[in-house]
Amino acid sequence: MARTDYYDDPSAPTPNTIVPGGSAVVIDDTGRVLLHRRRDSGLWALPGGVMDVGETIAEAVAREVIEETGVVVEITGLVGIYSDPRHVIAYSDGEVRQQFNICFRARPTGGDSHATSEASEVRWIHRDEFDTLDMHPTQRLRLTHAFDETRSVPYMG
Repeated sequence: MARTDYYDDPSAPTPNTIVPGGSAVVIDDTGRVLLHRRRDSGLWALPGGVMDVGETIAEAVAREVIEETGVVVEITGLVGIYSDPRHVIAYSDGEVRQQFNICFRARPTGGDSHATSEASEVRWIHRDEFDTLDMHPTQRLRLTHAFDETRSVPYMG
């Protein structure tokens, strides 16, 4: 299914749903971040997805990281809550979501990073490479917040 992300775009379709989802800023021992290139949009993104009935948001994010990247993680903290109504995600099946994402910090504990059915590429990226990647602005915002050493509380917006 194809996906199109809009941000502060007056031509974006009107959302018809909000779905609880989450993502993870997975940082390895050398300071690199786990990112994947989404098959549905072609954009680089943090791994994550939506909750299933019967799981917590942290469990959902850990499951989604494995499904999208092959990497097993431990959730270690909270980056922020992202619910900006200017971020609209349209799917080819007619669903149009308003963003709702809880972004966690995580560390890898196992697995092997590799392409999956959801990710055409999976890479460990150094911070100085972020600007070279085709990425939605909301993904960059989460990365900025994750590395902001002056931030003492999670982002809420």
